[in-house]
Amino acid sequence: MKLTFYKYQGTGNDFIIIDNRNGKNISLTNSQVKQLCDRRFGIGADGLMLMNDKEGFDFDMQYYNADGHTSTMCGNGGRCMVKFAYNKGLNKSEYLFNAVDGPHKAAVENNGWVDLKMKDVNAVEISMFSDYILNTGSPHYVKPVNNVMDIDVVKLGREIRYNKRFADEGINVNFVEQEDEGKIYVRTYERGVEDETLSCGTGVTAAALSFAHNDNGFNHVSVKTPGGSLAVDFDKTGEASFENIWLCGPATFVFKGEIEI
Repeated sequence: MKLTFYKYQGTGNDFIIIDNRNGKNISLTNSQVKQLCDRRFGIGADGLMLMNDKEGFDFDMQYYNADGHTSTMCGNGGRCMVKFAYNKGLNKSEYLFNAVDGPHKAAVENNGWVDLKMKDVNAVEISMFSDYILNTGSPHYVKPVNNVMDIDVVKLGREIRYNKRFADEGINVNFVEQEDEGKIYVRTYERGVEDETLSCGTGVTAAALSFAHNDNGFNHVSVKTPGGSLAVDFDKTGEASFENIWLCGPATFVFKGEIEI
């Protein structure tokens, strides 16, 4: 089977996108997805997404991790899907698409950034090490650190991800340095990729919520990652509750191609 694919990236978090609308009914096995995402023997990506039709929505986002398995919500992936839809001629002031965690709104800004509304968060656990554990569409462990660029993200991230509490389902691990009020730097170890990625949208969101600088009300957090800059806007409504969460950042077309599988 010959597949037409599109490669997109959002702050270095890169994805293969396949347009599966209009009755194409493309179905991929886990091993095929894993091979396509392989950076030496395939196209290479942190994940793969199928854009499917869904009644009542602009599209449905079906997401696979680089290990070939379906996974939870991917924030940068969602932003790239919206930019793909925009580039394919679906130009709207507001998008509504469905993902594994339910409906999401999104918009494309004049500067090319894509704003994606994330799910409300109503629970944050603080660990015995004063780290944060929360779910922003995917499960995240947020660890405040000094000198984040000196951290061995793969070694330490893997230790937490495979801790007996998290080993079965996995957890993404974020190391976060606060540079200034409302400004943080985030590096992330991602389950499913089992390595550091240049950026993680749900991880950036989890880190921003954990480092909210206003006790209640509106927060704007500027976020740097190894792959570039993003922003997270949200309303803090309680000690561990957040609403109107928007993940904002660039999403860029890289190339289009065909591959035989």
